[in-house]
Amino acid sequence: MRMCILYLLTLVSALFFSIFAGYANAEIELSPNSVEINVGATALVNVSKASGRISVSSSQSAIATASYSSGRVTIKGVASGAAVVTVKDRYSSAKVEVKVLAGSGTPTTGTTSGAGYTLVAWNDLGMHCVDGNDYSIFSILPPYNNLQAHLVNKGTGKIVTSGVSVTYQSVADSTGSINTISSTKTNFWQYVLALFGASPAPDVGLTGNKTPSNTPSLMKLNTAAQRFEADGIPITPVDDARRKNFYPMVKLVAKDGTGKVLATTQTVLPVSDEMNCAACHRSTTDTSTLANAAKPSSGWVFDGVLEKDWKKNILKLHDEKQLSNPVFVNALASKGFSNTGLYNTAMSGKPVLCATCHSSNALPGTGVAGIKSLTQALHSQHASVIDPVSKLSLNDANNRGTCYLCHPGAVTQCLRGAMGKAVDASGNPLMTCQSCHGSMKIVGSANRVGWLQEPNCQACHHDSKRDLVAIDQQYGTIFTPSDQRFATNPNVPSAGFSLYRLSKGHGGLNCESCHGPTHAINPSAEINDNVQSIALQGHAGTVAECSVCHASVPLTKDGGPHGMHTIGNAWVSSHGDTVEHSSASSCAYCHGADFKGSALSELKVAKTFNVEGGVKNFAAGHKVSCYDCHNGPGDRVASNLLQFTAKSQLAAKQKTGNANVSWNILKYLHEKPEAKMGIAKQ
Repeated sequence: MRMCILYLLTLVSALFFSIFAGYANAEIELSPNSVEINVGATALVNVSKASGRISVSSSQSAIATASYSSGRVTIKGVASGAAVVTVKDRYSSAKVEVKVLAGSGTPTTGTTSGAGYTLVAWNDLGMHCVDGNDYSIFSILPPYNNLQAHLVNKGTGKIVTSGVSVTYQSVADSTGSINTISSTKTNFWQYVLALFGASPAPDVGLTGNKTPSNTPSLMKLNTAAQRFEADGIPITPVDDARRKNFYPMVKLVAKDGTGKVLATTQTVLPVSDEMNCAACHRSTTDTSTLANAAKPSSGWVFDGVLEKDWKKNILKLHDEKQLSNPVFVNALASKGFSNTGLYNTAMSGKPVLCATCHSSNALPGTGVAGIKSLTQALHSQHASVIDPVSKLSLNDANNRGTCYLCHPGAVTQCLRGAMGKAVDASGNPLMTCQSCHGSMKIVGSANRVGWLQEPNCQACHHDSKRDLVAIDQQYGTIFTPSDQRFATNPNVPSAGFSLYRLSKGHGGLNCESCHGPTHAINPSAEINDNVQSIALQGHAGTVAECSVCHASVPLTKDGGPHGMHTIGNAWVSSHGDTVEHSSASSCAYCHGADFKGSALSELKVAKTFNVEGGVKNFAAGHKVSCYDCHNGPGDRVASNLLQFTAKSQLAAKQKTGNANVSWNILKYLHEKPEAKMGIAKQ
């Protein structure tokens, strides 16, 4: 019986919608209903006999944009082509046919002049490690920082890939710290030939890119990736005042072919020399067992320079453990090292590159067959070691400090982004390095491919959830949910791998351009990391405001990043139609199964929205729900029915012969939520 009543109510309400639509569509008028304009020109369309709030949208915002104010729609030509502008009031809609011509002296599709631009830049890893001041003993990594950028034409919403140049240069941060030279802060260039077989000039890196300075350096356009790149920038964590700064800033400038500045931005080139082994390998007079666990049998070297001291101790210990190994002895000979070991090789003036024997995907082409990769050798060897300070095993999956002993670091605090900042009610970290990477034993597994087999976004972000662990802590396998809404690209950079730092999403943009680099996902605990997102959208965090890349915000129900709808006032005034004509079920992914909001619908900054009947103000952190402005997702159906005017009731009476019955049904629908939801789902 209930189903029959619900079905009857659905039919009646559908009839009323049809009656009302026929009446309302007769009222709204547009003049003219077709326009022809040149690129860059505008046309005005008068709107009359409309009811309620007005919204406008363009079928092709890359060709023509549209906005409404004071009874007029302003249409602007962006690129040659055709588009349809739709104008809606509360009950009806009308269309304007638009033809845009490539007039003399105006840009056509794909050009880069005459419109606003957005430049966004990022570092690929969120942190690059260097050996520090000294390269005379051995080296793990050279000064090698990667900078990438997109230039977006806000008129078309497309990435610009021709006719422009992008440069980078040093810029002072908010504390006045600036870093314009590297060659006076490290002896890398003295030993670069012996270590890497290259001889770049001072302040020039292994790829030919220069240290940021006051003189702009040109970035290269990677046409296939649709981004500008400068790889291998040699920068150190010491500013020009000789102060440590792990987060030096650079300024990027985009110009057209005439030298006109199109856009600028500032970002961080993060770099740290806290990649050291001094905690266990420095010489000490402490006689405790833990303090001497890594002591060479021949004794500590006690070099007066700390950075040389622990490196010498490591080479001595390495020789003691490996000189009886034929594979090691053969490697010494094949690589031109002393047959008495690495320590004597270094003492003779020839520094050792660890990757010479231990392959590393960070330094392609390195390694000797039969010898463990660098990541496997280091992590598997140290998984059973006890931290001399905390007394915890380095394999402890709950201790972020374990990783900070060797990776940047206790001072650098590399894991500084949204995940690193997450804490519980008591202020304790909810996530550690191991939450994504697994324990040291897992990272050092022979089955793992270093630098390529990394955690991905979907392991934690799936099915409307945010999990806190991405990897099976026993077996080391990354979780693979079926939901791929937030997934990284498969088979990137090669089959079987899926790296966030190389993945792309909305509009072909790199994921990192909006979300920030690995280890520094927006918003960051480091103030310099947040400079760019604040400049682009007015607040720190994921670059999520559509207006950053779109001069005229396109209206879409699912064409935004990760299948999102348009956000902001444009969506507020039009989302009801989407709910009515499709289903509210798709809203549940972000707004919660009960439609009362979730972390995915949380506002990152205070917002003011224009809604029917007034203005709504929301504080940052508010979880937007269907109950903020009306009584749940089905309320719009009933409220629209209740807004019939006397004329629509008269029209209903002419069709049904009984306006009173129709009004009673409308009241029933408004008062019975289950009936409203039943209609909304039809």
